[in-house]
Amino acid sequence: MADNVTILIPTALRQFAGGREEVRLAGTTVGEVLDRLTAEHADLKKHLYKEDGQLRNFVNIYLNDEDIRYLEKTATPVAEGDTVTIVPSIAGGAAGTAAPELSADEIARYSRHLIMPEVTLAGQQKLKAARVLLVGAGGLGAPLGLYLTAAGVGHLGIVDSDVVDSSNLQRQVTYTTEDIGTPKLEAAKRRLTALNPYTAITTYDTRLTSENALEIFQDYDIIIDGTDNFPTRYLVNDACVLLGKPNVYGSIFRFEGQVSIFHAAAGPCYRCLYPEPPPPGLVPSCAEGGVLGVLPGIVGALQAAEAIKLILGIGEPLIGRLLRFDALKMRFREYKLRKDPDCPICGAHPTLTGLIDYEAFCGVAPAPEADLAAGQEIGPRELKARLDAGERIVIVDVREPHEWALGTIDAPDVRFIPVGDVPARMHELDSADEIVLQCRSGARSARALGMLEGAGFRKLKNLTGGILAWSDEVDPSLPKY
Repeated sequence: MADNVTILIPTALRQFAGGREEVRLAGTTVGEVLDRLTAEHADLKKHLYKEDGQLRNFVNIYLNDEDIRYLEKTATPVAEGDTVTIVPSIAGGAAGTAAPELSADEIARYSRHLIMPEVTLAGQQKLKAARVLLVGAGGLGAPLGLYLTAAGVGHLGIVDSDVVDSSNLQRQVTYTTEDIGTPKLEAAKRRLTALNPYTAITTYDTRLTSENALEIFQDYDIIIDGTDNFPTRYLVNDACVLLGKPNVYGSIFRFEGQVSIFHAAAGPCYRCLYPEPPPPGLVPSCAEGGVLGVLPGIVGALQAAEAIKLILGIGEPLIGRLLRFDALKMRFREYKLRKDPDCPICGAHPTLTGLIDYEAFCGVAPAPEADLAAGQEIGPRELKARLDAGERIVIVDVREPHEWALGTIDAPDVRFIPVGDVPARMHELDSADEIVLQCRSGARSARALGMLEGAGFRKLKNLTGGILAWSDEVDPSLPKY
């Protein structure tokens, strides 16, 4: 018999186990250990087992991170030092409060939910009681907001500080042409309220930071990550871990999407999967790399489905699993995730006990003024004036070929070298020439400038704001994208 088996109690069930996070018991099998646990905590038994003694459908059991739900648990042996983890679905709503009533109109509205045995009236009441926060009102936030509102989530919070741009309309289905130039929160609230007036919408017109994340998150049951940058993604993860909130994660790029649920109380967190962010510039943003217009709808709908399952307490949530979708091949693949015992935020001995500077952590903090080389930037108007004066300037466009086809600066000497080809093709340039590098917004061209500078080029400038700024300030006929 093993005398030292650890049973980890999830946050949602600790109230039925005397508030304890873990219990150490003896036993020869998982079933025997669980029997001893429920003998000590009778209130816990009814939440784990049905009247016939079978484990409830919304409770999973892991032995040392291995799912043994479908094995014969009474025959699954345990050894000294093993860990048994109870992983239930996480329901939303205010625990211990009366279920909200549904009006006759709501009953008619949600009728297709109410006739499902997995939902019923009780489940729809859970949805109405739930408080869900969307971080981001863009590509993923658009389908998330629409489907969660339509499903009857009672309170939806949205964090965003952007305005609607014409380039958003290819995928952000909440917005219309008439919304261009309008704050996304204003347009989203108007659209979602028109869709379902029974959903209360709270908006946070702010950029999520280490200073406000915990305060905003604390009033919500579930946080849904619809962000598009690494600093905010790590911030969302860490705030969720510190507050014990489930984080419904989604990400998109070109034709590929990922979905998971990071909930440290029941499985790994985002840092367990990706302890460190990639170097700045290695992974292009959707603005630089593009995204298939329907992909956010697919991934956002999957996130919405996972959030609804959590609220209802049904099915098998994507805790400890990463779902990858490839739209080109129309293929889903699933990968098992493991909790990192040395994770700095959710491991056995966490070293992060609060929120940090996430831009610095991800290496994207703005460089101090003193670190900027003098004279290495040139604005669109200054460049236009010098070209008009007949100065010989070589423009190096470091965008991709499909971007060049959309248009570029009208100048006598424009070279096309994608940023990834600069190291191999810099011999095509003359270091005696004055060279201005440009891309869509100035980020890739700044990297290219650094490559050339490292190779000995000295007469270099970066076009501030790239093609977008050139279109705004010099040539409005040049299309923005």
